[in-house]
Amino acid sequence: MDQVRQTIPQPAHQSARPTFSELFTPKLVTVLREGYTLEHFKADFIAGLTVAIVALPLSMAIAIGSGVTPERGLYTSIIGGFIISALGGSRFQIGGPAGAFIVLVAATTARVGVDGLLLATMMAGVFLLAIGYLRLGTYIKFIPYPVTVGFTAGIAVIIFSGQIVELFGLTLPGKEPGPFVPKLIALGEAAGTMNIAATFVAALTIVTIALLKRWRPKWPAMLIAIGLASLAVAMFALPAETIGTRYGGIPRSLQWPVLPPVSLGRMVDVLPDAIAFALLGAIESLLSAVVADGMTGRRHRSNCELVAQGFANIASALFGGICATGTIARTATNVRAGAHGPVSGMIHSVILLVLMLVAAPLASYIPLAALAGVLAVVCWNMFEKQAFATLLRASRGDALVLMATFLIVVFRDLTEGIVVGFVLGSILFIDRMSKSIAVEVDQPLVQEDIADGSTAYDAGEASDANTVVYRISGAFFFGAASTVGTVLDRIADQRKNFILDCSAVPFFDSTAANVIEGAAHKARRAGVRFIISGASPRIRRMLINHGVKRPLVTYAASIKDARAQLASESAGMAGRAG
Repeated sequence: MDQVRQTIPQPAHQSARPTFSELFTPKLVTVLREGYTLEHFKADFIAGLTVAIVALPLSMAIAIGSGVTPERGLYTSIIGGFIISALGGSRFQIGGPAGAFIVLVAATTARVGVDGLLLATMMAGVFLLAIGYLRLGTYIKFIPYPVTVGFTAGIAVIIFSGQIVELFGLTLPGKEPGPFVPKLIALGEAAGTMNIAATFVAALTIVTIALLKRWRPKWPAMLIAIGLASLAVAMFALPAETIGTRYGGIPRSLQWPVLPPVSLGRMVDVLPDAIAFALLGAIESLLSAVVADGMTGRRHRSNCELVAQGFANIASALFGGICATGTIARTATNVRAGAHGPVSGMIHSVILLVLMLVAAPLASYIPLAALAGVLAVVCWNMFEKQAFATLLRASRGDALVLMATFLIVVFRDLTEGIVVGFVLGSILFIDRMSKSIAVEVDQPLVQEDIADGSTAYDAGEASDANTVVYRISGAFFFGAASTVGTVLDRIADQRKNFILDCSAVPFFDSTAANVIEGAAHKARRAGVRFIISGASPRIRRMLINHGVKRPLVTYAASIKDARAQLASESAGMAGRAG
């Protein structure tokens, strides 16, 4: 889930910086401007219907797994999903409750209740608006791929562990523990209370989904599996708990928008949850949009997408829903179903609303074990087994980041897992970049220079015994400062002239400029003429701002120009001497 950022030259007639309208115009407006026909609507309607059938059981299952009532998952798909499609920066994004949020939402609900959860969701929406309008969405892509894989796998393990009670119909003597290890201990102690009927229903659901995915991949496997499980429970009067027996069914209408209780103390209390919701929502939604881009060849507007996510979460909370974000599986289903644009996502939400209004009484018969079976399949798909195995084999660094993120998410905390994984990934990147820089020399000043990483690059340049030429290749930043500084410290007074070629340096930072400044002062004290050649205008400005200027150094466009400059000065001095 890593990309490499590239700089693409802009044509002369284009602005180097996109305008506000270019960044924040919803894709719905773009699609309508292109011309929206009846054929396009038919394609979007079929895709929207297909996604709604997938989203119906999934929304309820995610809500129950998150520790709230099933209708709140439907509210999220209806309200949040509609707004994400209408205002978002992706043509194909489908919004709603996501499995990745189950652990966070369940922990928040257990700690501060549903009202606190709704307030945290609204605050997360405000944070997402700020991230989008401040144009920070482009930085989300810098989260390392091993972090996202490890994080997702860790969440899958935690979600599955939370469904074991429903999968086997276990009866716990008290409240189910939140931490992973105590939870496993409690589940082991309750193994003797297993309900055979619930286990059968869960197994029937999982096997049905697996067989349909294999033999009839276009059929709505989850909906069929839940229907079959519900029918089995009703026909054979199986002692398995259902939505009706635990929650009393789901309402046949949307609730009116209501603002949750708001106070300064309450906002401070849920602030960490809101930040976690916003960061995870940004990552999940933009990742989903990238997946859709890869499937279709289109490009999403990341900051516009985050703004839509912000409005969607605020509205979802007002209507009693939970966190809304872009969902990868439903988005991919939307693309495969032949969607033309965002209208399909809006239709998916409308169809869910109609189904809730018309068929809500039927939801009472859905067994909780069947919904747990659906989430077990979701967990299996979330755990990217091939990517996980590939990263373990790729390199020690990637394996370290992957396992650190995974284990901390499972045994400690979600946010800590992301932070530690990101920090480790950044440190490894700095280490790799620092090793990529090279210092080449036409001929070493002293034999020991060879062992310090300097290598000959053009023996033909060594025509002047009084001049030495060093060439730096690669990004020169704080991570490489020690390597380059060690080589530059070998500037000795045996040579009168020193040329430092920076034509192959794409980037300088302040630490690098400080290293060059120190080398320049040392050269001046030794009476060595110091010329910097090939520096780009940006690098030259950086050096000059750090005091690397006359009389310490002079600048030349190339090594040839630097030699010509030295030759001219020598000729001038010889003329004055004559």
